[in-house]
Amino acid sequence: MAITRAGRICSFCGTPGGPGTDLPLIGGLGAQVCGVCIDDFHATIHDEEALAAARGSFPWDTMTDAEVLATLPQILASAEQNVGFAQEWVDLLRERNVSWAEIGRTLGVSRQAVWERFARKSGDKGASA
Repeated sequence: MAITRAGRICSFCGTPGGPGTDLPLIGGLGAQVCGVCIDDFHATIHDEEALAAARGSFPWDTMTDAEVLATLPQILASAEQNVGFAQEWVDLLRERNVSWAEIGRTLGVSRQAVWERFARKSGDKGASA
């Protein structure tokens, strides 16, 4: 199974990127970041005044209600992307013949609980321990 960046969004700005777009994405373990966000973070980290301002408050502290509302769909899209990543990682583990029991132990749940959460979506109906 190949885990790709196709159809992904930047976990920070929500912009679609990856193959077939002009916006490369890098990252892993669920988070993807675009070059624009990397450049913005780099500029902030290397500007003492901007860094001090960033450390002083959270972005939502200065956002209007309309801006917070506009950001909500991006947050949900990023969360849905992470759920998809979790599914892909479980599928990868199952392809490597890692048992449902081991995946469940890693997640702190029972074999049955992890199977119910992930097997039906992946098509893996194997109940192997």
